[in-house]
Amino acid sequence: MTRPAPCLTTVAAILMTLVAFSSGVRAESQPKPFAAGDAATGKAMTDKDCVACHARRFDGNAEKMYLRADRKVRTPEQLMAQVRTCNVQLGTKYFPEEEEHVAAYLNLQYYKFKP
Repeated sequence: MTRPAPCLTTVAAILMTLVAFSSGVRAESQPKPFAAGDAATGKAMTDKDCVACHARRFDGNAEKMYLRADRKVRTPEQLMAQVRTCNVQLGTKYFPEEEEHVAAYLNLQYYKFKP
């Protein structure tokens, strides 16, 4: 008896899980505005589209954007709004679900808002 080939979505899910573990980003419950976001995907998007802009604004250290004492983002809703603002300003043309990925990563890495 031969085994059927695995479903393509199953293979995709396994690959996403491997990416999440290999990048050090773990799956975790997220607050409502970006609860469906995938932090591993958001990390890749942030590395590709956000870091350079933040580094230019903060003397080469992109993390200062998130670690500064006068941080403006204080709620999950504000984080989602800021990601949307950056999306428009940079012209990245992310879809809303892609913005959720970015917010999920930023929350996991820097903000630590609870669900």
